[in-house]
Amino acid sequence: MDPLTIVMLAILAMLIFFMVRNSRKRKEELAKLQDKMVPGAEVMTNFGLFGTLVSIDDENNVAVIETSPGNEVRVHRQTLARVVDETQAAEDESTESTDEAAEGPELNVSSLDKPADDAGSTTK
Repeated sequence: MDPLTIVMLAILAMLIFFMVRNSRKRKEELAKLQDKMVPGAEVMTNFGLFGTLVSIDDENNVAVIETSPGNEVRVHRQTLARVVDETQAAEDESTESTDEAAEGPELNVSSLDKPADDAGSTTK
């Protein structure tokens, strides 16, 4: 065999290895997510709807989510993107509050712009 054929076969073997590995990772992540999807869990859908999972019908692939007290929404089971953890929600809120406290550069402001109080005054 010439070296080019050996290199091509090695690259093909690596591609197959990584495809199988990624497939296994996805299956494991999906299994973990399905274990967390129990009635009473706070969930988020792919389109950003938050709510409490009321029930899952595996036969019809339908999930019922309570968005607010008394309001239930039926969605396809595959639209359930993730389970919202209380610790994750608290971390998100804390990062938002620190972002607001940090003062950053002013956007769309030029150093040539006059301050608002000097704009009305004229000199002769």
